[in-house]
Amino acid sequence: MCTAITYKTKDFYFGRTLDYEFSYGEQITVTPRNFPLAFRGKGMLTHHHAIIGMAHVAQNYPLYYDAVNEKGLSIAGLNFVGNAEYRHRTDGKDNIAAFEFIPWILAQCATVAEAKQLLQQINLTGYAFSDQLPPAQLHWMIADRDEAITVESTADGLHIHPNPVGVLTNNPPFEQQLLQLRNYMQLSASEPENRFCKQLDLQPYSRGMGAMGLPGDLSSQSRFIRAAFTKLNSVCDGSELGSVSQFFHILDAAAQTRGCCRLDDGKYEITIYSSCCNADKGIYYYTTYDNRQISAVDMHQENLNRANLILFPLITEQKIFVQNMPHLDFTPDK
Repeated sequence: MCTAITYKTKDFYFGRTLDYEFSYGEQITVTPRNFPLAFRGKGMLTHHHAIIGMAHVAQNYPLYYDAVNEKGLSIAGLNFVGNAEYRHRTDGKDNIAAFEFIPWILAQCATVAEAKQLLQQINLTGYAFSDQLPPAQLHWMIADRDEAITVESTADGLHIHPNPVGVLTNNPPFEQQLLQLRNYMQLSASEPENRFCKQLDLQPYSRGMGAMGLPGDLSSQSRFIRAAFTKLNSVCDGSELGSVSQFFHILDAAAQTRGCCRLDDGKYEITIYSSCCNADKGIYYYTTYDNRQISAVDMHQENLNRANLILFPLITEQKIFVQNMPHLDFTPDK
């Protein structure tokens, strides 16, 4: 289960949480302009937009979870289990496997408008990357600084939904998620007014009561409502540090804590990482479950004309800045 959001201050930001019970060994991955991107049904792109994002690299191929290209176009893929349905190969269409979708769009498009044009010709297939990596059931949010869309391939075809909220979680399908916002029209960041009755002098007994009724459970529908409310009521100074800090605070509203979502096999779903990319500047910020310190990778500090992937392993060990306790040893137990 995951949550993705957009956020715009002076710059445009895009990111997500990845909530799961185990990691695939993902890394910050920069795909330079001249890295040959192979597509099973469309041959090879030998020159394209540079891309930075989180990916599991298998057989020297970047399987992106979320990414941003050098033009500022952003995509995140989120689990859509039980609703995603892909197609068989179709003549006359761009047959793109689900695992190729993010690089296919980001390699060629600079805006959501360009992505929508490319989507008119696409046929998303269920081709597996390998026997060990079957196709994941996903839907996607694509965004730039001006608009966002949700892309869903279901039993009745490919759907491209405008996403005015700039938030995506998992199930139900996006149009149903959006409809549920109407159930929370009464929520407010301001103190509530007494509308219960005129005869009683009812007064708030605590700050924050305008948001009473905001769902607090970990379901994808509740996380959608909570992330939307938090994001759309967020106030930020617009600076880079302020924007990045605020972005992670918004994502924290939907984060998963170990122990609160127990699975049938006894494992627990946690927020493995949270990301925030300044899409205008190509800087990818992230935290991990065990390292709350924000780390950053700037794609423009690398040679984007090279022909091989550039990889940065995640810093997963907790970093604590010790101000007055030099005698303490935070070295992990062996």
